[in-house]
Amino acid sequence: MKDLVFIEGLKTQAVIGVYDWEKKIQQELVFDLEMEHDNRVPAATDDLSKTLDYEAISNFILAFCAERQFELIETLAERLVAELIENFTLSAVALTLRKPAAVPAANAVGVKICRRV
Repeated sequence: MKDLVFIEGLKTQAVIGVYDWEKKIQQELVFDLEMEHDNRVPAATDDLSKTLDYEAISNFILAFCAERQFELIETLAERLVAELIENFTLSAVALTLRKPAAVPAANAVGVKICRRV
C-alpha cells in the first residue's frame, strides 16, 4: 500500500461552462485530491522540504482556476492534473472535481480522474 497526501474540500470560484451565461459568471468548484508520496523520509527527518507541500499545491490549484477558463470540468481536471504531476513531481494523483450548483436537484455533479506516471 502506498502513502497518500490529501487535500479535501478545496473551494474556489471559476469561470466554467458551455453556456454563454456561464462564461460571464464565476461558479463554485470543490476539489478533493489524493497524491501518492512516500512519507517515511519526511517523517524520519521532520523536514518540510521532503514532503508534498499541500499549501503550495492548494495555492497552485487556486491560481490555476483564477487564470484560466474552461467549458468542461473534464478539461479542467485533465489539464490541472497534468500540471500538478509536472510541477510537483507526482507519480500518481486521484482528483475529484465537483460543481455543486450545476444540477439544482443534486448536491453536486462532477468527475473523478486517476492518473499515474
